Amino acid sequence: MAEHLLLVEQPGDWKPGFPRLPVVTARDYLAGGELASKRDLRVINLCRSYRYLSLGYYCSLLAEARGHKVIPTVRTIQELSSRELYDLATEELNTLAQRLLGRRKTSALVPTAYELTICFGQCDVKELQPLARLIFETFRCPILKVEFRLHGTWRIGAIKALPIMAVANEAESPLFTALEGYLSKRWRQPRARLSYRYDLAILYDPDEDLPPSDPKALARFVKAGKSRGVNVELIQRKDYSRLAEYDALFIRETTRIGHHTFRFAKKADSEGMVVIDDPDSILRCTNKVYLDELLAAHRIPRPKTLVLRKENLLEAEERIGYPVVLKIPEGSFSRGVHKAEDRASLTRIAARLFKESDLILAQEYLYTPFDWRIGILGRKPFYACKYLMSRDHWQIVKHESDGRHVEGGYETFAIEDVPPAVVRTALKAADLIGDGLYGVDLKETPTGPVVIEVNDNPSLDAGVEDRVLGDALYVRLIAEFVQRLDRRRQAKADK
Repeated sequence: MAEHLLLVEQPGDWKPGFPRLPVVTARDYLAGGELASKRDLRVINLCRSYRYLSLGYYCSLLAEARGHKVIPTVRTIQELSSRELYDLATEELNTLAQRLLGRRKTSALVPTAYELTICFGQCDVKELQPLARLIFETFRCPILKVEFRLHGTWRIGAIKALPIMAVANEAESPLFTALEGYLSKRWRQPRARLSYRYDLAILYDPDEDLPPSDPKALARFVKAGKSRGVNVELIQRKDYSRLAEYDALFIRETTRIGHHTFRFAKKADSEGMVVIDDPDSILRCTNKVYLDELLAAHRIPRPKTLVLRKENLLEAEERIGYPVVLKIPEGSFSRGVHKAEDRASLTRIAARLFKESDLILAQEYLYTPFDWRIGILGRKPFYACKYLMSRDHWQIVKHESDGRHVEGGYETFAIEDVPPAVVRTALKAADLIGDGLYGVDLKETPTGPVVIEVNDNPSLDAGVEDRVLGDALYVRLIAEFVQRLDRRRQAKADK
């Protein structure tokens, strides 16, 4: 039978009166040595926190690397870290919660909320035991606090892992009874996951201030993947070495040249993976000097634009006039974009921008109350939005001096409700970049639509870009990955 090992963060976390079981500190376990070399080991991680990069997180991570059977796994830790993620696995649980909690007398409950503590799949409410066991099988974590909320039906509102110190004195005996019962049973693998045709990695940064997709949108990509037989996993910069484990990569972090997002794209492309954004698209879109030359060469309508060096700065005054918009070649979400009203502000702003780049762009100022954003996927129109200028400002995003930002509103449209000339111009511009996912920004002028820029990493936020298509937006994007992966698989089979 497998040997058991309990991990605690501090020696005092396992009190003198607790059962005599094999307990070691997290630091001793992480140190390796004899413990690391053991093969048939069941590890119960009872650390105070499973927060990303905490001792508890590393204990589970290294346990898996050493081939030890551990609870909670890193995957469970990740799922419990975000409601958007654990909500994806609660449909069956919510059905059972409604059936069992709906039977209880409301006098025994807070009218709209109920909390249940689950220790190794056991709870102290007999009629809720089937639910406790199912929750533990879904999120195999030693101690869980589950909050149920009544909104028409009973549903899981929150799930949180608890440290052993959070268990009240009177609950310690039931906890150890549940623990001993768990240890006496044969190790069972967690409930089987669905088998998937492909594995898709989504690169994101949970700390990014203005990410291309918010947490709710990321969760909807995961859900859409499940519906299309694709395992979608969120990865971060630290997962670079694991990239080749996946079939495809979708970058949902703001891309830049000389940045890890570009390295991820190049690595994925070199591994033969399907990748959006591909490295060529990033190169073509992130530098506005290149993009301007490309649009000009193919006669795509755009505002009057000049590439400036320090020596020819005043050409902006002569050939465009005031006000004039100045831009650094690489920027996103209105960063590095400024308006000069006269020669004094032109020279002041340009001096600051030339510290970042040897070349900057000067562009004709065309004020409109909104910009069109036409999303293009695989050379076809995908979605359409009007992004409104922020209040009392000439840009969609107003960046304050203290680092805060204010965004304007938006309106989302069905493609067929967009002026045809806007869609045609957007398609022409995106076709010059490639066949990936792009957001083409345009302004409507008396002489027709003009392209402001083409974004290789356009925003896809829940409740904004998906307002018309809903879940179909996420399914369609996953379907694009599947089609490309199927084509590659077939091409290999034909060789």
